[in-house]
Amino acid sequence: MKKASDGGRGDTAAYYDQFFGPLFFEPYAMEVAERIDPAGVSVALEIAAGTGRVTRHIRERIPPQATLIASDINADMLQEAKKKLSHLAIAWQHVDAQQLPFADNSIDLVVCCFGYMFVADKPKAFAEACRVLRPGGQFIFTTWDRLEQNAVSFITLSIARQYLHEPLPASYGTATSMNDETAIEHLVRDAGFSKTIIEKVKQSAVSPSAKEAAYGLVEGGAFYQEIEKQNPAWIEEIKRKTEKELDEKFGNAPMVAPISAVIGQAWK
Repeated sequence: MKKASDGGRGDTAAYYDQFFGPLFFEPYAMEVAERIDPAGVSVALEIAAGTGRVTRHIRERIPPQATLIASDINADMLQEAKKKLSHLAIAWQHVDAQQLPFADNSIDLVVCCFGYMFVADKPKAFAEACRVLRPGGQFIFTTWDRLEQNAVSFITLSIARQYLHEPLPASYGTATSMNDETAIEHLVRDAGFSKTIIEKVKQSAVSPSAKEAAYGLVEGGAFYQEIEKQNPAWIEEIKRKTEKELDEKFGNAPMVAPISAVIGQAWK
């Protein structure tokens, strides 16, 4: 549930989409799509589109004639999304959430899934979403709940920590750093939104097998490169231990584990 770094696996964006897409992001892509009110949407903006998991669902949900702008600050992620969704009517843009290149009151729907945790100036980013949204427009976003509420990630990192020097870099907790519903509501209201709904929603992370899940979680983990530098043999040890614990707790084939995220909705 992170922005994967390249641990020598070639196409990082494709790897990220292959393993983390179905495991973590697809369930919430469908959740978000269900909350979209397509009525009156003529222009929709997605921020932090990543590899296009949510993008496809937005495109299917909003009217066929509506314009969908899918944006991300990571060009590699956008390229992967464009490759997958080239058959759909989507305008792709390289955009920083803290400085949206759109006019005031010009967007009917703004969606951002699992992007704001990585933004340095969160108040500015939320204010920008409010600025470009038309009065009455809908804003939907997601962030991850606490690590302990996302079992497969918690187990993997707990096992990896046995091999890592402490303390861990602060960046290791970034993906799950926006889990306080009250703090998030303050951010949204301070940005200028009126009505808000902030809720924690549980879903299931499903993998064909515990082995496949362990492979993807370890190879894509924030700790991968550091452990590989210290002792590459540890990677296989961590995979085996992770697979064993996932198998015991959540089943082997398929592996089904609980995940939890914050879903926010607001209207200007």
